[in-house]
Amino acid sequence: MKILVINGANLNFLGIREPEIYGNKTYHDLCDMINEYAKELDVDINILQSNHEGALVDAIQQAYFDGVDGIIINAGAFTHTSVAILDALKAVKIKCVEVHISNINMRDEFRKFSYISLVADKVIMGKGFDGYLDAIDYLVKGDH
Repeated sequence: MKILVINGANLNFLGIREPEIYGNKTYHDLCDMINEYAKELDVDINILQSNHEGALVDAIQQAYFDGVDGIIINAGAFTHTSVAILDALKAVKIKCVEVHISNINMRDEFRKFSYISLVADKVIMGKGFDGYLDAIDYLVKGDH
């Protein structure tokens, strides 16, 4: 199974940005955790982070040509603003799990709406880094 993990704006600043919300672990720690778990499950995983909306759209479109089986996406702030990312996910028709480290429904009012949730097969939020592992499980094993 091939999975693409997409992280959007400011996620490269994990461990620096608002540690009271996101914790003290770094983006490197997150990637290491995801890669180790994928190796245990024998999953081919690729992780991408960009602060540029178009780069995320390009990655989603490329996933179609690369035969990706599932996308895990934490688009950061683009979650609440990007029709372009929504349209790309709709176009490729690849199973998609939306992940948020914090519970966006318990935060600022503007964070409660997610364009990505309109197409995501599953939304996982408020589980910290473990939400990514839950997303991998969902894509690999189904929703048990």
